[in-house]
Amino acid sequence: MKERYLKKILILGASGFIGGALYKELCSYFDTYGTYHTGKIYANNKHFFPFDMQNDDLIEILSRVRPDVIISALRGDFESQIETHFDVVDYCKATGSKIIFLSSANVFDAFSNFPSYEFDKTLSMSPYGKFKIKIETALMQLPEKNYSIARLPMVFGSHSPRIKELKYYIENHKAYEVFPDLVMNVTNIELLTKQLHYIINREIGGIFHLGSSDLVHHNEFIEEIIKVLGYHKPLLKNVYTSNFDRFLAVLPKDNKLPKHLNFGHIEVIKEMNIS
Repeated sequence: MKERYLKKILILGASGFIGGALYKELCSYFDTYGTYHTGKIYANNKHFFPFDMQNDDLIEILSRVRPDVIISALRGDFESQIETHFDVVDYCKATGSKIIFLSSANVFDAFSNFPSYEFDKTLSMSPYGKFKIKIETALMQLPEKNYSIARLPMVFGSHSPRIKELKYYIENHKAYEVFPDLVMNVTNIELLTKQLHYIINREIGGIFHLGSSDLVHHNEFIEEIIKVLGYHKPLLKNVYTSNFDRFLAVLPKDNKLPKHLNFGHIEVIKEMNIS
């Protein structure tokens, strides 16, 4: 009987919040590897490789692991990220491997009058959005089956940097900034990792908007989280950046995932298991 091939996955930035959660989600199902920049806890793990974008050569790791799928959850210097992703694109061209790139709603931050869908034109005013667009453009040189661009809204989770920051501000009686004129959609790490797992399993490519199917004002969403956290009378500072509602939301329209992977912002809060 022919042995079943176990797909190899390499997560770039596996020591970060999203990358680490993806590793935990995928490692029981695939031959999963990751890179880390800091953290001695990974030094003796044969599935983790130290990688410094500004000084190390990713090609050495790619040649050693020979991944079928590369997931980019990198953070750090923009120019170094761009160069690293150019190397990944060249690797995918040569080997037929696939890259899954975690992009951002900020690729649309120049458009504030409406939410954005998968095939809308990207345009950003922020350095962050512009650098994400540059990498997206490079990936689109590949055949669609060889890339997935996952555009993400704000990502929450019980141990996410955003929740840790919110708790810190509340517990230290500092004013936490909320934006009453910002209309957004959201996700959390548990739902996001399941969606990406599905994309890998089904081997589907293209552009995906992986956020809640509904919209919510930033201040209202934060207030709902604070209630779940059990805090009373926190200090909130309303910051208005416009006289009108401004949208920063990535909604799915053409590349929708199955119903069990669709959710609203209430499910994002419920799935967090905040404690």
